[in-house]
Amino acid sequence: MRFQDVWFRYGRRAPWTLRGVDLTLQPGETAVVAGPNGSGKSTLLQLAAGVLRPGRGAVTDRPAVIGWVPERFPADQPFTARTHLKHMAAIRGRDGTADIERWARRLHFENFLDVRLSRLSKGSAQKVGLVQALLAPPGLLVLDEPWEGLDAQTREQVPAIVAEVVARGGSVLVSDHLGEVARLPGASRWHVRDGEVHAAERPASKKVIELAVDAADAPDAVSRLRSAGFEILTVRDEVPQP
Repeated sequence: MRFQDVWFRYGRRAPWTLRGVDLTLQPGETAVVAGPNGSGKSTLLQLAAGVLRPGRGAVTDRPAVIGWVPERFPADQPFTARTHLKHMAAIRGRDGTADIERWARRLHFENFLDVRLSRLSKGSAQKVGLVQALLAPPGLLVLDEPWEGLDAQTREQVPAIVAEVVARGGSVLVSDHLGEVARLPGASRWHVRDGEVHAAERPASKKVIELAVDAADAPDAVSRLRSAGFEILTVRDEVPQP
């Protein structure tokens, strides 16, 4: 998928929300969109998903199947979660019954499938939105703050889902303001500020090496390692073996 000199604004006389975006997301790549609140992150994601159309320029080479998860799932609907998901699967030309059950078990909300959407908590509604986007394997998965409102168990599933999409050759675009980006190692970074979007250099890959030193030598070892340019992730006590 490619943004080709994309400009967007909400209204003919409104200021441009995004200007001159020219970026590419390759198959098998994940990009994390970061920036201050109101900078245009959600607008960029909606343009990627095809929810919005550029005022100028074009978004090209979108895959045939796009999974779109908005920051807030529109839960004010007179359907149960199961009925809604069955309709969404039918739109994709799929039965969906087995996939709905499988994803509900994986995301820990199988007991809520027959609850009306309007009665679900924000986190459970977010799970419905996530399943909706995954009923057909997406070539492009667009996630707007996917960790928002999710319980700890389900938060752990998001990086695994992203990895599975990428392993199939799909691409993923995700925004994050909760600092969960560390769960997506190797992702590219797109920074949105003042209406412009810039891709940061991909961080170099790292390896974690554990060292054990005598407790009395630990402060000196930490100091010397930091002086040598190494990053200290944690210092912990070793539990003696019985």
